[in-house]
Amino acid sequence: MPASADPGAKPPRFDIVGIGNAIVDVLAPVDDAFIRRHDMRKGGMTLIDAARAEEIYATMPPAQETSGGSAANTCAVASGLGARAAYLGRVAHDQLGEVFRHDIGAVGVHFPTAPLLGGAPTARCMILVTPDGQRTMNTYLGACVAFGEAQLDHDVIADSAVTYMEGYLFDEPAAQAAFRRAAALAHAAGRQVSITLSDAFCVDRHRAAFRDLVRTHIDILFANEAEICSLYEVNTVAEAVELARHEVPLAAITRSEDGSLILRGAETVSVPAAPTDVVDTTGAGDAYAAGFLAALTAGQSLETCGRLGSLAAAEIISHFGARLQRDLRQEAAAFA
Repeated sequence: MPASADPGAKPPRFDIVGIGNAIVDVLAPVDDAFIRRHDMRKGGMTLIDAARAEEIYATMPPAQETSGGSAANTCAVASGLGARAAYLGRVAHDQLGEVFRHDIGAVGVHFPTAPLLGGAPTARCMILVTPDGQRTMNTYLGACVAFGEAQLDHDVIADSAVTYMEGYLFDEPAAQAAFRRAAALAHAAGRQVSITLSDAFCVDRHRAAFRDLVRTHIDILFANEAEICSLYEVNTVAEAVELARHEVPLAAITRSEDGSLILRGAETVSVPAAPTDVVDTTGAGDAYAAGFLAALTAGQSLETCGRLGSLAAAEIISHFGARLQRDLRQEAAAFA
């Protein structure tokens, strides 16, 4: 089990540095017939090739396009909550790459990663939102797969209180090596390391590697009910919770309308979901992690971390897109 943060480490420049797939999100409302017509797995994330990406994009209704990717969403929301955020991820030297760079910089996130030259184009994710608020994602990874250890900014990682890594990036062996190297760099600087499991199907593909990473490198684990049960190959959250206690110092398990469970050793903190009207669930888990880490790096209690996570998630799912549309800093300060 990894060690906790070193209280003697110098004050960090950043509260959070995210590492993940740098993706331009293309988000549009559709009906269930659209999902069936394109033979999609509703509510999940499917990796697609360039041809399939063009096919889906050509038939989508008018869409909203923003910088995205799970960890990028978390960093953007955390910045909106007042945290100091940086982000590492690969885009190409193309139009969408410039859109991503400008967009994430505009919300206050430091993005030092150099673009990929002469390779695959910038990644994009077609996010299709049905009337029940469920999002079905079709992702073309493009330049994302070119992320490896060479793209790690050692100074930024060493100067961030928490390095936050996105499970969606875990498919490529080079990215898995980068995760382990980033964790080693963070721990060497006395910092903490966090991961979100991202998707139960992603966990299914790489369960043994995820288990090893969580057990040996991770200080803070984020997962929803399906993901944590997949990780430990159990049928109930209660079983998964007891296994997680022994493998990671701190875990936050999100449970949709049932709120979240926060685990630290034998301690369990239950936090209710914040009330809201669900319009689009895109980025709910990302926003929860943003609020949680923003509060944690500010020295707040676990209950406050969970409450701010729930507040951020509730705001995100009340509208289309994974960016804050309301300033939550005053409410966040009230929690503290």
